[in-house]
Amino acid sequence: MSTLAPLRLLREPWNASEGSQSNATAGVGSAWCQGLDIPNGLFLALGLVSLVENLLVVAAVSKNRNLHSPTYYFICCLAVSDTLVSVSNLAETLFLLLLEHGVLVARASVVRRMDNVIDLLICSSVVSSLSFLGVIAVDRYITIFYALRYHSIMTLQRAVVTMASVWLASTVSSTVFITYYRNNAILLCLIGFFLFMLVLMLVLYIHMFALARHHLRSISSQQKQPTVYRSSSLKGAVTLTILLGVFFICWGPFFFHLILIVTCP
Repeated sequence: MSTLAPLRLLREPWNASEGSQSNATAGVGSAWCQGLDIPNGLFLALGLVSLVENLLVVAAVSKNRNLHSPTYYFICCLAVSDTLVSVSNLAETLFLLLLEHGVLVARASVVRRMDNVIDLLICSSVVSSLSFLGVIAVDRYITIFYALRYHSIMTLQRAVVTMASVWLASTVSSTVFITYYRNNAILLCLIGFFLFMLVLMLVLYIHMFALARHHLRSISSQQKQPTVYRSSSLKGAVTLTILLGVFFICWGPFFFHLILIVTCP
């Protein structure tokens, strides 16, 4: 069995035996850790849909000159990160399908190297995707709380430095993660990074929502229209819930799986 990074574990049981194990040990493990076999076709379909969606975002930002600003550059980088995840997922899925059906024959060492390269690309894309979600939240925060100074704070040069730093940090951290992925400390660091981004987004967006609510209250009190205030507050709360809910729904299962890897014997 080749060396597999945790991303591959989404489709292979973690407690799969690499050697002969006693039935008693296997029985104890299966009582708590049930393997989940996810069809490769599902990964293929999701990868294709995600690839098309993110390519449309990149194309829209590239062709529309009105979107050539730091905010949309960050969104474009987020789309590129997700595109790399999709491309890597498609490449890995096709590679596995060719191996399973005997169309492609390769040595174990070659398969292992291919697996490490693809998993490195996927992992760096995942880390950069989470990072750019945090960067976008910070950018929106600066836009709202420092509106008059935004263009002097978030210059194009600083935006480029931020994007380059995120890509560099993602590549380095992913290399370490793939190299030492069987160490629980590495998995805990990745889980901690996800929780940090979740808390960061939660704090920033709630603070922005509170400020918007305060301004709406001031405007409604001057115009004496409390109904408009309540309606706008409700829309803002719904938007905030959807935003954070989608983030947690999309990323939560993967990091919950990593938690199971750490806690599962």
